[in-house]
Amino acid sequence: MTTPQNRRSAIKSILAGTAAIGASGVLTSFINSPGQQIEDEKLKGNINHSVCRWCYADIPLDQLCSASKNMGIKAIDLVGPADWPILQKYGLYSAMCNGAEINLTDGFNDKAFHEQLIKNYSEMIPLVAKAGYKNLICFSGSRRGKSDETGWGNCAEGLKKLMPLAEKHNVILVMELLNSKINHKDYQCDKTTWGVELAKRVGSENFKLLYDIYHMQIDEGDVIRTVANNHQYIAHYHTGGVPGRNEIDETQELYYPAIMQAILKTGYKGYVAQEFLPKREDKLASLKQGILICDV
Repeated sequence: MTTPQNRRSAIKSILAGTAAIGASGVLTSFINSPGQQIEDEKLKGNINHSVCRWCYADIPLDQLCSASKNMGIKAIDLVGPADWPILQKYGLYSAMCNGAEINLTDGFNDKAFHEQLIKNYSEMIPLVAKAGYKNLICFSGSRRGKSDETGWGNCAEGLKKLMPLAEKHNVILVMELLNSKINHKDYQCDKTTWGVELAKRVGSENFKLLYDIYHMQIDEGDVIRTVANNHQYIAHYHTGGVPGRNEIDETQELYYPAIMQAILKTGYKGYVAQEFLPKREDKLASLKQGILICDV
């Protein structure tokens, strides 16, 4: 078992190499003001890095894109068609598209929402493909008293109606795993086993899971073993510090270098998106630190 001191030392060693790029160090070289450049850092290239837009909502998207590009981040998560041209201006990819969902609570597990969801996704899937993207997020919705069996059946029924279109356009509908203990009370797809069973019932390579490491640490733990055993059903990963969804450094309980190594060991070639809420004033410095911690 890694002791807290060893863990802190290990993370500090990851960041130690940044000292060579300036006497002030990389983390103090970040400036949030528009037009200011963020110091570039050569990344290893094993992990395709992304960042979730909503975590930096108070930073203009143009500025976030510019800063991300300078950090070596290749993509921005959770943006819709209106913002794709801004990403494209900076040569960034949309690694996880959104905009077809109703919300996080009204999802595919309730037939009352199927008509609207099928309409939304039928319109969005071709747009995602036309823009050159692949992943489109979706949600199970809240249980509202439904059994697992009812939830699986309803989700599979709705999603199967979209699979021919998704397969035609080579777009993957990706259902996010969210914790129902702290952040999303009553959410049904709250365990990897639940999502995997749904994927088996849908029976298409164009439906997979978004494994949010933060959420699954809260609801089930055993992250590395779960990733190893279920990676074939996972299309995308999100990070986040536990507890609190803050910086992924030595202040929280997950050791992300080992998790990233485990993801790479599965042969994963997709994107890993930082989805933590920075507590520090210099949010872009926190983002850079997260990238360096995950850049194994």
